[in-house]
Amino acid sequence: MIAKAHFRIGLAFVSTMAGIFCTIDGADRRTKICIFVCTKNMDSDLQIQLDRTAKLSLAEQICESISRAIESGLLEPGTRLPSWQDLASQLGVARGTVQAAYDRLCDAQMIETFGAGGTRVAPRLRVAATQRKAPRLGSFMRAYEEMNAGPAIFQLGIPAFEGLPEKLFSRARSSNLLKTGCLSSLLYPDPRGEFELRREIAGNLSIARNFHCHPEQVFITSGYSAGLGVALRVLGLEGKKAWMEEPGFMVTRKGLELARLSIVPIPVDADGLNVDYGIATSADAALAVLTPGQQAPLGSTLSLRRRLQLLEWAASNDAWVIEDDYLGELQLEGRPAPAMASLGEGKRVIHIGSFSKTVSPALRLGFVVAPAELANAFAEVAATLAPAPSPVIQIATAQFMREGHYIRRVRRLKRLYSAQRDALSEQLRMRNAEWVNAGLAVLLRLPDGAPDVRIVREAMTAGMAPSPLSVWFANPSWTVPGLLLGVATAPEQHLAKSCHRLFEIIDRYRS
Repeated sequence: MIAKAHFRIGLAFVSTMAGIFCTIDGADRRTKICIFVCTKNMDSDLQIQLDRTAKLSLAEQICESISRAIESGLLEPGTRLPSWQDLASQLGVARGTVQAAYDRLCDAQMIETFGAGGTRVAPRLRVAATQRKAPRLGSFMRAYEEMNAGPAIFQLGIPAFEGLPEKLFSRARSSNLLKTGCLSSLLYPDPRGEFELRREIAGNLSIARNFHCHPEQVFITSGYSAGLGVALRVLGLEGKKAWMEEPGFMVTRKGLELARLSIVPIPVDADGLNVDYGIATSADAALAVLTPGQQAPLGSTLSLRRRLQLLEWAASNDAWVIEDDYLGELQLEGRPAPAMASLGEGKRVIHIGSFSKTVSPALRLGFVVAPAELANAFAEVAATLAPAPSPVIQIATAQFMREGHYIRRVRRLKRLYSAQRDALSEQLRMRNAEWVNAGLAVLLRLPDGAPDVRIVREAMTAGMAPSPLSVWFANPSWTVPGLLLGVATAPEQHLAKSCHRLFEIIDRYRS
C-alpha cells in the first residue's frame, strides 16, 4: 500500500502555526493526509508518499521527501514542521520511524530542534536562492557567488565563525569617532588612506614579515581585489604577458584578463612557482603574480633560490612582481616566511595584503605597498580612480593594531586553527583518506576523474562549502580533482558529523 501525505503551505500571517488534519481518499482515511505547515510560500503542496513494498525504508522515504522540499525552496528556513509523534500518527507508522528520519535530517544540518520551540528548517546557504533570482549571471560570477556563499563548514577565505572582535572593534571605532570628529570634517580624507593606519601597517610588516617600508609607500584599499586593480592600472601592461600560478586564484586570473593581459600558466610544485618553466616558456613576460608565502591553494612556500631567481629575471627584463600575501602571518608551522618585497629592496615587487583572513572580510580593508619609484603613480590613481575606503574603519583598525589587539588576535587564531587542523586530520585518518596540509586548508585527494564540483554542490546543501580543486586550474590538461577543506571554518564540535556526511557524498561517486 502506498500512503500519501501532503504538506499544505499556508499564509505568512500565521507563520508560527503548524497543524494536521485528514482528508478521505476512498475507504482508507490514511491514504491521503494533509499536514498544515505555514510559511511565506502560498498555495503549495509537499507530498510524502510511503511505499511499503519499496527497498528504501520508510524512514528514508520520509527523509528524502522532506529533504527535496527543503533543497527546492518549498520549505523555507524557519518553517516549523510537525512533531514526529503527530506525523507518525497520521502516516500510520511507528514513532521511531519518523524520529529516525528527523535525526537524519538533523545530522545533515537541514532541520533544527528547539525543544518547546518545535522542529524547524535550518538556515540555508544563500547561493541557491541567488542563482534562481539571477539566472543570467556569467560563469565567473556564478562561481564567485558559490565561493562566497555561507558561512559554512570547510569554507575557504574567511576567519573562524566565532571570536570576531566585534565589541572591541566597535569600542575602538566609537572612541575614534568622538576623538577625531572625522564624520563632521568638511575636508576630503587622504585618498591614499589615513596616515595613522599606514604607519601601523608599515610597523607590523617590519616585525612580522621582515619588510621595511615607509608609510608613504603604503596605500589603503578595499581589499585584495581593489589593490590588484590599482596595481594593474599603475603598471599599464595591456597586451603584455603575465605569469600566473597553476593552479591559482580565479579572481586574480579574471582580473588579469580584464586588464587585457595574456596569461601564461606556470606550474607549482613543493618549492612554489616553477621559475625555470616560466623563463623557458615566456621569458619576455612583463609581470608575475604569485602567492609566495603560502601558495593558494596548495600551500607551498616559494623557496629562497626561486625568489632570488624570480627577482633577477624581473630586474633583467624590466618586469614586475605582484606579491599576493593573502594569508599574511597566519603560518601554522614555524615563523612566516619573509615577504618577497623584503629582498632586493623591493624595487620590482608590489606587495598586496588585506585584513580579510585575520580580522574579517566584512571590513573590505586591504593595502598595497608600492616600490618607492611607483609611489607617486599609485597616489595619482588613488586620488582619481580608487580612493581609500571610509576613514572611520581605518582609524578604528589603526587603534586596534596600536593597542596590540591585532597581534594577540593573530596568535589566538593560529592556536585555534592548528587545533582544528589536527582534529580534522584525525577524522581523515580514521577514514583512511589521502590528504596533505595546504596552508589554512587540508587538500583531500579524490580518485582521477572524480566530479569534485558536483560533490561540492551537493555538500553545500548540507551546510558545507569545501572548494573543488579543479576550478583553480586554467589548463584542463593539468587539472587534478580534489577538495580543499578550510580549517578556519571547521569547529571541532561539528567535525565528526560533517566528515561523516561529506564522505557519504564522496562514496556515491566512487567507481
